[in-house]
Amino acid sequence: MNDFLELSSDAQDLLFRQARTANSFTDEPVTDEQVAAIQDLVRFGPTAMNSQPLRIVLVRSDDARARLLKHMADGNRDKTAAAPLVAILAADTDFNEHLPTVFPHAEGAKGWFPDPVAREATARLNAGLQIGYFIMGVRAAGLAAGPMTGFDAEGIDEDLLAGTGYKTMVVVNIGHPGENAWFDRLPRLEHEQVVTAL
Repeated sequence: MNDFLELSSDAQDLLFRQARTANSFTDEPVTDEQVAAIQDLVRFGPTAMNSQPLRIVLVRSDDARARLLKHMADGNRDKTAAAPLVAILAADTDFNEHLPTVFPHAEGAKGWFPDPVAREATARLNAGLQIGYFIMGVRAAGLAAGPMTGFDAEGIDEDLLAGTGYKTMVVVNIGHPGENAWFDRLPRLEHEQVVTAL
């Protein structure tokens, strides 16, 4: 299959084949510069109307970490407490406020989303795309990501994200993989199970 891919085998391994969801990390810190480099890379991924609704909230302080841990599921709490960096990945339900800047050729685009339910659905769909890009960006930086959905999203929104219009989608632990970081890789579906032609 490599004959059909432009990406080098090493890059394929780094981003896909050897990359895993990490469950433990070393204590080596993740710097703001590393996060900025990741964001600078992944911001070019496509979203509808170039809407870019993903918001990345870095949980740096001890107080914020303690508040976040209260909302994490039991199975995710200890590893989130120990990770060198934790990021809340959220959808900005007021993303349309930025459309005059990021989608400037469509006059009035900011007003295309008067229904808050539809606006939130659009934000979540496109932030979901960006979450995938973000995880790949973490891997491209030589780091490991431990994305989780086991938490009380409403609790995080009301506690750490109050007043922002952000809706929590994924919490990601980020760092260098630690001892016994990986679970066994689970099976993947085969090509014929995923791809059909009409």
